[in-house]
Amino acid sequence: LFGIIGPRWLSDPTAAMVAVIIVAIWQQMGYNMVLFLAGLQGIPPSLEEAAMIDGANAWRRFWHIKLPLLTPTIFFVLIISVIGSFQIFGLIYTMTGGGPGAATYVYVYHMWFEGFQRSKFGYGAALAWMLFVVIAIITWFQWWMGRRWVFYQ
Repeated sequence: LFGIIGPRWLSDPTAAMVAVIIVAIWQQMGYNMVLFLAGLQGIPPSLEEAAMIDGANAWRRFWHIKLPLLTPTIFFVLIISVIGSFQIFGLIYTMTGGGPGAATYVYVYHMWFEGFQRSKFGYGAALAWMLFVVIAIITWFQWWMGRRWVFYQ
């Protein structure tokens, strides 16, 4: 338009992964916001009213009441988001097909490519099991770390 060349989001190797990440964040944002809204609605109003009566400003109410009571929601969103980041195949397949120049050739795309394009079903299944083990270890680590900072009423 008007002789201005815009960014080549999906054909530039340095911008392609950034474009996929932006779309992935945008795709999950609505679901995560619904979860946070549910978490905020689960906080008893009496706690915030008591803090207001005690003279707590908005920052202190957020930091000492809302945030600690939102930690289970934050924890759940964190686990779901990490697991979802490993399952990015659909976006990669539809947006870039692993390109340009293998810039978006991620593990799950490699798993699909080996299993279905090269017909190495056993190898693709082994890659899927490896992905399962990695996700299970990361999720276990998140649960282990979550015991330290998640506050349950």
